[in-house]
Amino acid sequence: MKRLVLFDLDDTLLSGDSDFEWGQYLIEQGALDRGIYETRNREFYEQYKAGVLDIQTFLDFQLQPYAQFPKSQLEAWRASYLTEKVLPLVRPGAHRLVARHAGDVVAIITATNRFITGPIAEALGISTLLATELEEVDGRFTGRAAGTPCFREGKVKRLEEWLADRGERLGDYAESWFYSDSINDVPLLSAVSNPVAVHPDDKLRAHATKQGWPILLLDSSEVRFEQQSGSRRRPAHV
Repeated sequence: MKRLVLFDLDDTLLSGDSDFEWGQYLIEQGALDRGIYETRNREFYEQYKAGVLDIQTFLDFQLQPYAQFPKSQLEAWRASYLTEKVLPLVRPGAHRLVARHAGDVVAIITATNRFITGPIAEALGISTLLATELEEVDGRFTGRAAGTPCFREGKVKRLEEWLADRGERLGDYAESWFYSDSINDVPLLSAVSNPVAVHPDDKLRAHATKQGWPILLLDSSEVRFEQQSGSRRRPAHV
């Protein structure tokens, strides 16, 4: 049976947000002014969690540091950031969940940009990554996004584009799965045949409960589902 399996990254396979943590890490390194940057970083993060984030306004803010430093310096910071900050955030059950989909077509689809998430996807053993792309000119980032940001309805569009490049459509798959924590991902969760809420935020939890979507917890080495009244039967493949 042909299955497509999609994973959100931040607050899903990770117990934190890699985009937010990257900004905080650059503050710790002295690369960004704490007084100016930290408050705005937290404000945008709260807007994201509330489902009211304006993605273009956020990217105009969040991507500016990429234009301020040489790519070699950003890569050096990223290597330390991955080891010190991100890998400890991988949820205990994340690798087990990914392993359970061995043999399926698997991808991470995330709003966080590829520069940050590429090494994280590799660490999780997932080779296909759909992420917000950074514009680059002459080997240096411009501080702007390239193409459609991989956010909300943009995730659906980016998925459709990726599938089209493969000569496929979502409907070609007998089963399609998407694991996410965020209310922002309802458009893609609603498009697949098997939506699964993972450690959902309050708004997604309410929506998932209403829709009868299963709620998955990865806070131990075991993959376990919450018991919900009126929820769908636990997916057999997981």
